[in-house]
Amino acid sequence: MGSTVDPGPIDKSVLYDQENHISSAIWEGQERSVLRCHEHTSMLEQWKLTPKQIELVEKAGFGYFRMIPTISLDNALISALVERWRRETNSFHLAVGEMTITLEDVALILGLPIDGKPVLGVTRPPGNMCENLLGEVPGDLTGGMLKLTWLKERFSTCPEDAPINEIERHTRAYLLYLVGCTIFSTTTGNKVSVMYLPLFKNFDEAGKFAWGAAALAFLYRSLGNASLKSQSTISGSLTLLQCWSYYRLNVGNPKFNKEPNDDFFPFALRWKGRATGPRSNSNIGTYRKALDSLQPSDVNWLPYKDLSFSPNLDDFSESLILQTSKTVLICFDKAERHLPDRCLRQFGMLQPIPKDVQQWERKIKWSNNGVDVTKQTNLQLKGKNQAELKEWIDRRLHIITDEENVDESMYMEWYERITRRFVGRPESLESEFQRIVTAMREIADIADSLSNGVMGFQDKQSLDEIKNTALNSLMDVVEDSKRSRRKIATKRKRDDDPSPNISKEVMLDVWMH
Repeated sequence: MGSTVDPGPIDKSVLYDQENHISSAIWEGQERSVLRCHEHTSMLEQWKLTPKQIELVEKAGFGYFRMIPTISLDNALISALVERWRRETNSFHLAVGEMTITLEDVALILGLPIDGKPVLGVTRPPGNMCENLLGEVPGDLTGGMLKLTWLKERFSTCPEDAPINEIERHTRAYLLYLVGCTIFSTTTGNKVSVMYLPLFKNFDEAGKFAWGAAALAFLYRSLGNASLKSQSTISGSLTLLQCWSYYRLNVGNPKFNKEPNDDFFPFALRWKGRATGPRSNSNIGTYRKALDSLQPSDVNWLPYKDLSFSPNLDDFSESLILQTSKTVLICFDKAERHLPDRCLRQFGMLQPIPKDVQQWERKIKWSNNGVDVTKQTNLQLKGKNQAELKEWIDRRLHIITDEENVDESMYMEWYERITRRFVGRPESLESEFQRIVTAMREIADIADSLSNGVMGFQDKQSLDEIKNTALNSLMDVVEDSKRSRRKIATKRKRDDDPSPNISKEVMLDVWMH
């Protein structure tokens, strides 16, 4: 079957970069190992903030974000999601259609502001920025990158009675460390770019930036890079990516030791203190197969609808109008498209065929003319980038609204032509059947090995129930596979791999022998 199935896209007008995508290599048998995930949050709890520091962090827009604990990353799940990410559309191409991480997800999961000034700034000599805003310069400051370990060693504990300028320096160091190990983490190791430091010069001004929009732009770029067959690492807010998957998809979700209280914000806190759950034995192949065969019932289109929270979040509520803004997201030199029109079911709308995506200028070129970073209106953007900045400024003019008379069957018919249907090669029914039979035999052998003269009637009866349950599970799997194969055969008007007519009697014979 694998040699005759066309994984797509049939129509290459949307996924024009398929040959460079990791799914092309996987289809040809060139597996890559699980991605190395760069998020360095394990040491964040070692920072001890004074009440005054917490006040400044809240002013800067990170009051809720700082409360998110370290969440253990499932590298295999992240790697499988990356295989479904397409930088042509900034969305996941799944069996049910396109889905993406939206501004709404960022605001509610991370508690970061998604409205405000674009995260742009000036570039000055790194040493000068450190001297002016931190009070000292590290000895190994190279390439504008500063070691996170140096920040922690020098600034993780601020004296309660420190003068205000010293408190501000410690707080700037904390904020630089915070963004450097989370939303702006890089694949260069345990380092952060000094270019973010001037954004924290004035804490009130820092609170006016759209940090959430910048975090999403950074993550989009990281996902796009990691989806290329040449890459082996990923950075950015992987906590956001993983929690998004937990909320949206029934794939690899951990179980709770106890159900969390609904009174929490940001929503990433829902996964604090969770049990290890089913993901402990999962690998990328398992996740890949689950995503390849994803059904609408496996998707929670509106995961936040019934969640409540008590804090006064008027600013967040007002900014959520931007969740359907078709706009550009900016993070310094990165410009990425936010395309909610391709994923309207995530907002409770019907999904029509979206308009074509034009390739966009992903790199912003700008000059600062020596002005202060907080004076955003004075930044001079060059050439086409003026349009990108204007698009963000006009973000409220590009809100997508619900359309009438939408036929989603037309969308799915179009989508199946333009998408990549499979990442891994589909397994034939015969192969799947033989593999499951082998596993079931092992269960039976284990059960038989437990049978002995000492075992009582009830124990023997329990073992017989185990065998019967295994056999019934086997029957269900085969019947599901046969139905799936018939559906594909009907749709493609031919039967590439006829499903074997396996009777229960034959299965029993295989089972017993």
